[in-house]
Amino acid sequence: MRFAPSPTGHLHVGGARTALFNWLYARRHGGVFILRIEDTDRSRSTDENIGFIIDALRWLELDWDEGPPTAGYRQTERFDLYRDHAARLLHAGRAYYCDCPPEMLEQQRKAAEARKETFRYSGRCRDRGLTAGALRLRIPDAGTTVVNDLIHGSVAFEHGQLDDWILVRTDGTPTYNFCVVVDDVTMKITHVIRGNDHLSNTPKQILCYEALDYPVPEFAHVSMILGTDRSRLSKRHGATSVQAFRDEGIPADAMVNYLARLGWSHGDQEIFSRAQLVELFDIKDVASSGAIFDQTKLLWLSQQYMKTMDSLRLAELTEPFIAKAGLTVPRDRGWLARVVDTLKERAQTLVELVEAGRFYFERPREYEVKAAQKLFTAEGSQRLDRLAKRLGELDEFTHEAIQALYREQTAALGLKLVDLAQLTRLAVTGKTASPPLFEVLALLGRDETLARLTAARHAIGPST
Repeated sequence: MRFAPSPTGHLHVGGARTALFNWLYARRHGGVFILRIEDTDRSRSTDENIGFIIDALRWLELDWDEGPPTAGYRQTERFDLYRDHAARLLHAGRAYYCDCPPEMLEQQRKAAEARKETFRYSGRCRDRGLTAGALRLRIPDAGTTVVNDLIHGSVAFEHGQLDDWILVRTDGTPTYNFCVVVDDVTMKITHVIRGNDHLSNTPKQILCYEALDYPVPEFAHVSMILGTDRSRLSKRHGATSVQAFRDEGIPADAMVNYLARLGWSHGDQEIFSRAQLVELFDIKDVASSGAIFDQTKLLWLSQQYMKTMDSLRLAELTEPFIAKAGLTVPRDRGWLARVVDTLKERAQTLVELVEAGRFYFERPREYEVKAAQKLFTAEGSQRLDRLAKRLGELDEFTHEAIQALYREQTAALGLKLVDLAQLTRLAVTGKTASPPLFEVLALLGRDETLARLTAARHAIGPST
């Protein structure tokens, strides 16, 4: 199995799904998963983009058995192989040189379009015996090439619909379709899983395999990923790259789970561990129709993973997002694990989790206006003083001890628990909604809680 992206930008979710399907199939069947870089388009392929692809695959934890940084897995490093195979085809009479000027071919292409026909090279140079020019594969004049696709079934292509396509350009650079065949053969690829936008290239490649007298691998062409409007997923639908979803705070395991379910299913099950995916995945269970990318479902899945994740692991994943939000990352990951435990029911992404718990990492800079107008009164100021004094006298600053104190003070003042709780919540978080208050106070600790109550008291002011 192989994943062979072109490094022309960040890794699109469609490419990530293709990589995942290849990885799963290889892992299930004890095969080898190869990462190969198709970088013959030198105008768009860059080392930076290769780095983006590798970074995305590592984040998804789709490890490869062969590939970069080992040399020999970039097409630009394999030109000698392509030249050798081109010479074999030429020597066997399965390829020929063509010197047709590009201007003439373009004129013929436009004429075919005007007739509403598919352009096919005329074969003008087939029997001219040229010794230089672009190298073309000699396609049989008659007959049919059948692609036995593991997803779509048998798809037939009449040779009359194909043309003698170019293997090597006039400047000596090999074309994509030729490189793919040589690479797959020399890397001993037995199964090719790729997007169905490559299906039309497959008969050309099969004829090249046959011309070289090589076995043809099994093919599976996966449907396109569509937006909710059923058009091909693009930037106008929102985020489309793996890195974009990572930066939005989707956990990697949730992303992998979601990508696996784009076109593949196992009954009604929605949530799968990686081990389950490896055990259950079969390319033959992938639907032939397009898969709809549903952002709402991805966010739901993200939250399910966060809710069930080990707290220390969730804390570790949260740390980069705390720093990105301009906050100080706590040194005590155990404390942070207890913090995220109070937040994971309130967020669908790691970004949302940090924002929901911002008050843990910094004191309120402002207070909700309407709540402050209602609660930050002269009476509220007196209650804050009273609470601060009693909290300072507690022997143990635990959730249970704080809760008992508040119930005692509520009874003493003839109030409801919510009256003191909301006043305190506003004072320590700046908001009227937060995780359970007594857990929050215990996590903040005595000194920080008292400092925030004092700050709120000063915000009310002496004239109130």
